[in-house]
Amino acid sequence: MTPKDLILLAEQAGLMTGWADAHGAPHDVAPTVLMSLLEAVGLPCRSNAEYLDSKARLNAQQTPAGLPPLLTAQIGQPIRLPFQSQSSGATAGSRLHGHGYEIALENGGTLQGCFPTDTALPLYISPIHISGYHRLLVGGESSILAVAPTRCYGVSDARAGNTNPAKPANDPAYLWGLAVQLYSLRRHGDGGLGDFTALKMLACDAAQQGAAALAISPVHAMFSADPGRYSPYGPSSRLFLNAFHIDPAAAASHYPDGPAIETDFSYRGQELPDLENPSAVLTAASGAQPEGGPLIDWSAAGTARLALLRAAYSRFLQGGPSGPSSAFETFCRDGGTGLQDHARYEALQEWLAFQIGGDNKNFCDWRLWPADYRNPRSSAVTEFAQQYSQQIGFHLFLQWHAALGLAGAQLAARDAGMPIGLIADLAIGAERGGSQSWSEQSEMLNGLSIGAPPDLLNVVGQNWGLGAYSPWGLQASGFRSFIAMLRACFVHAGGARIDHVLGLARLWLIPEGASARDGAYLRYPLEDMLRLIALESWRHRAIVIGENLGTVPPGFNARLADINLLGIDVLWFQRDGMRFVTPKAWSATSIATTTTHDLPTVAGWWTGTDIGWRARLDLLGGNAEADETILRAQERRELWQTATENGCATGSMPPSTLEGAPIEAALRLVGSAPAPLALIPLEDMLGLAEQPNLPGTVEPVMEVVREVANEVVNERLVAASHPNWRRRLPVDVAHLLQGPAVQTYLNALKRARAAVTHDAALNPPSAAFSGDGNKESS
Repeated sequence: MTPKDLILLAEQAGLMTGWADAHGAPHDVAPTVLMSLLEAVGLPCRSNAEYLDSKARLNAQQTPAGLPPLLTAQIGQPIRLPFQSQSSGATAGSRLHGHGYEIALENGGTLQGCFPTDTALPLYISPIHISGYHRLLVGGESSILAVAPTRCYGVSDARAGNTNPAKPANDPAYLWGLAVQLYSLRRHGDGGLGDFTALKMLACDAAQQGAAALAISPVHAMFSADPGRYSPYGPSSRLFLNAFHIDPAAAASHYPDGPAIETDFSYRGQELPDLENPSAVLTAASGAQPEGGPLIDWSAAGTARLALLRAAYSRFLQGGPSGPSSAFETFCRDGGTGLQDHARYEALQEWLAFQIGGDNKNFCDWRLWPADYRNPRSSAVTEFAQQYSQQIGFHLFLQWHAALGLAGAQLAARDAGMPIGLIADLAIGAERGGSQSWSEQSEMLNGLSIGAPPDLLNVVGQNWGLGAYSPWGLQASGFRSFIAMLRACFVHAGGARIDHVLGLARLWLIPEGASARDGAYLRYPLEDMLRLIALESWRHRAIVIGENLGTVPPGFNARLADINLLGIDVLWFQRDGMRFVTPKAWSATSIATTTTHDLPTVAGWWTGTDIGWRARLDLLGGNAEADETILRAQERRELWQTATENGCATGSMPPSTLEGAPIEAALRLVGSAPAPLALIPLEDMLGLAEQPNLPGTVEPVMEVVREVANEVVNERLVAASHPNWRRRLPVDVAHLLQGPAVQTYLNALKRARAAVTHDAALNPPSAAFSGDGNKESS
């Protein structure tokens, strides 16, 4: 195998052998990295024999022997089958030439057609003018045709109540909303952790203030056996919900009074807590960070919540066949095998934790389980499910109440007048040892982690430790898991924010044990996934936002705009060099915001709090703190000048103190953008200096050595002390939007949005500035 052979094999497999950094400088992927990546995707090539075998298998894989399980198409456009003509040397599709085909439409209708007899001609299906999942039948084979609208459901559609994707959205909307880290919400008696009841309260209050939407942090399923694993962007599964956000009092209120009974699901034999006063139980168990404290003790709060929910489940088991239990049975039936798999995973985690004991966390990674339990279809797992059916039922019960809580918050938001309501957040990946990876092993890549190459904000790159979909696995399964994930995200929301949406086109993948620099981009079937997103967006009447910050592939932002998948414009990145650009030049096809959970708040940026944190944790990439502070002083002057020039501020620049932070000016700037939706984090509405997350840091951990597939992997994590995903808002949710400062900020935002609406009626926006935060590069 020559170096050229290696490059050609990698490129054929979808790996990009070169990349450009945020400065535009080209980089080649080292041959050793390419070989490691190819080996991880099942194409070893460390010898000539391995290379020839991998090349042959890849050729066979890319030459379809029959119809794929699913084809995507755009409404009103011809659909080409993925077969080459006979003259090009591939004959797999020639047997279909001259055959008639039938399409069973989702609405019950049928369409018919016939393929040409000339085997030199490609195979096309006539355009379909009805969106949906239809079934193609031809030559004894069948395939699903996912026919998508030309665009995603939009903000204007939500405001107008439009249900027809063919109707153009000519009337632009300039709405506003808030963004909240759900866990940060504070409510009396919550035990120190935000819940769905608090979310419902906030949604109603925000709607009364005129908000159109409330964006929330991810609520994906975590690890119930280890509540100390709490990053919302590192879930166990993106197909199900985080049970730690259930309000135990709300769950218990469904069931009649009576003592809790002991059941076989209590491996440790704990005494079930008193359900008569859940708030008292939670408050008493709030741990090192009491309920009124500034930080969350996830382990203490999560453990207490699950104990109360076990007591509620115990009462539930005493009920009859009518009432709530019938709804529960319907929920379980609708959830199918996927829901059962997740509940089995959760129960196995707990059982193994009981068996192993101590501080050993191997029970949270299925790759480290006893071999008999690593396959969800094994006889050992089946026997476990039969023996511990009530424990599995408990985790089904948790998912049911999580769904009830989230759905209740969305219903309350819409009933209170929000045209959009909740905007869910879809994480870029899931933990490699979690529930989703365990149950869908054929659709996931093994031995690789998602990350990002070095960029302006992270000079050493990032390794997020998350598992990624296999592009081949997705196609082979008809995108089953991807569609299920979209539906799980949309079903209880009016919109979705897709984290790191660039991953629809390519993902930076890192071999296990390698540094973040030693990775490469792997291409994904972008058009297929965009069409599926558009289709599911309309089926759920949900807008779609893509977090497109970072190094963006050429033409990517334009493609998002074409399909009405909104990007994100962040105040800090809307610059031309050092100068902040006028908000009128911001994009009309992105949402506008002051900041994100990974970036400094307005007050934090103004005071340099973020610089202080990065200096303490050695994250300045070799720059001196003094130099960063001097640069920030210049940036403050530039921001204030842009604010005054655009009528968003007056007078001299305020001091670089917390009290001097120009939050109102920042809100006016963002609110003046022609974006269809302006989203403001609550941290900025409250004038807080600390951000929810500081990328590149983790909570202090010990060095862990894991044995995966007989290979010892040293996973030493960087110890740091930034309290990621633990900060609580300082105000009770009942009073969150009532303070005089918050009211001032809300009114400033409302006036800015009203002015955009008025100006747009006279001069429709056409600008599409792309700031440094979403710089296009190859």
